[in-house]
Amino acid sequence: MKRIVIFASGSGSNAENIITYFRERDSVEVIAVLTNKKSALVLERCDRLGIPAFYFNKSAFSSTDSVIQMLKGLNPDLIVLAGFLWKIPPNLIASFPKKIINIHPALLPKYGGKGMYGERVHQAVKDNSETETGITIHYVNENYDEGGIIFQANTALSSSDTAETIAQKVHKLEYEHFPKVIEKLLS
Repeated sequence: MKRIVIFASGSGSNAENIITYFRERDSVEVIAVLTNKKSALVLERCDRLGIPAFYFNKSAFSSTDSVIQMLKGLNPDLIVLAGFLWKIPPNLIASFPKKIINIHPALLPKYGGKGMYGERVHQAVKDNSETETGITIHYVNENYDEGGIIFQANTALSSSDTAETIAQKVHKLEYEHFPKVIEKLLS
C-alpha cells in the first residue's frame, strides 16, 4: 500500500476530501497530516476522521531537520501540499525528490508566485477579466509555483462571476481531480 502525508495550513477541506477518497480504496493510505498552524481547522477534521496530525513551528521546519526526520520515519511515497502556505525548504525537497506535489488554484504560470494563494488568486483572476481559470497540480521545487506541471483542469468564467463564485468553481475542480491525480501518480 502506498503512503501519503498531507501538509495543510487552513481549514483542510482538500485534505478531508483526499482522506475520504482513499478510505474507499485499498491502494493508498493517508498516514498523517502535518500543519504549521496550531489553530488550523484541519486538526479538527483529522481528529474527527481518526488521522494522526502533527503541528510544527517555523524553526522545526526551516532551521532544523526535525520535520525531515519525522517524514523519514513515516516513509511516505508522496507528500501532498493541500493549502499549505510556507515555501518548502531546499533540504526537504532534496530529501524527497519528485515526491512533493502541490495544488494551485489557477492555471499556472498565471497567478502564481509568492503571496498568490486563496482569495488573492481569485480576485486577480476577476480583476483581469479572465474568461477561464482552473487548477494546476505540480511538483514542488525551490521556487513558488514553478515546479513541473502534472495536471491542469479549467472552468469557464463569465463577467458576472465574483471572486467568491470563482473560488467555488475552483474548489469543485480541486475536489474532483486532486485525489484522482494522486492515485494515478502512485499507481
